Amino acid sequence: MEIPIVAIAFLVLILVIILASAIKIVKEYERGVIFRLGRLLGAKGPGLFVIIPIFDAMVKVDLREQVFDVPAQETITSDNIPVKVNAVIYFRVMEPEDAIVKIQNYRMATSQMAQTTLRSIIGQAELDHLLTKRDDINQRLQSIIDDATDPWGVKVSAVEIKDVEIPEGMQRAMARAAEAERERRARIIAAEGELQASEKLSQAAHIIGKEPSAIQLRTLQTLTDISSESTTTVFVPFPIELLKIFGLEKDITIKKK
Repeated sequence: MEIPIVAIAFLVLILVIILASAIKIVKEYERGVIFRLGRLLGAKGPGLFVIIPIFDAMVKVDLREQVFDVPAQETITSDNIPVKVNAVIYFRVMEPEDAIVKIQNYRMATSQMAQTTLRSIIGQAELDHLLTKRDDINQRLQSIIDDATDPWGVKVSAVEIKDVEIPEGMQRAMARAAEAERERRARIIAAEGELQASEKLSQAAHIIGKEPSAIQLRTLQTLTDISSESTTTVFVPFPIELLKIFGLEKDITIKKK
């Protein structure tokens, strides 16, 4: 009895489908988690391997670093200021078997864990600490989320806060406070400069007062500075000793226009 050609073609097609489903190729950055009759066998790859069709099932797991945007979370800081904070999380699967067996969807679970932890940490921090000590908060977030995802075979390498939104009224208040702080520092610097200048002038006056000739040299230097400018005023200094003879206490200045 001859077998019809159609039947042969059908058998060949079934054989090809079975062979195709038995041959699996896993890339370098992937692993294939194998289940046989529902029981975990382990992870295989990378490369080509064969499974038993119908009895075996394979789930591919990506081992590359993955990046998730954590949606903006609205919360209130410890000093009762409403803020909206979003972040980005970097993680990768370290144990493919745990990522498939111990959690239904490790991507969604990691994202939800990041959101709840972000709200909790921001609620414990003050606004100034949130704005100036962001690295400390990032490290706390990374440590807490990594500990929570470790049983799933997921390693959280970094968590970075991207934006911190605060109410407009608070922004204006912070701007006014910053301006007042800058004004205060400018006045302190100016006052310190005046104090140092007065101390130096006092020291110079004390030194010059001990030497009458130093006063005359200083007077001549002042006259030299004045004469270097465009002026029609002529100064004629008289020696102090000569003025004392006549009982005069002021210099005589002749102005010629």
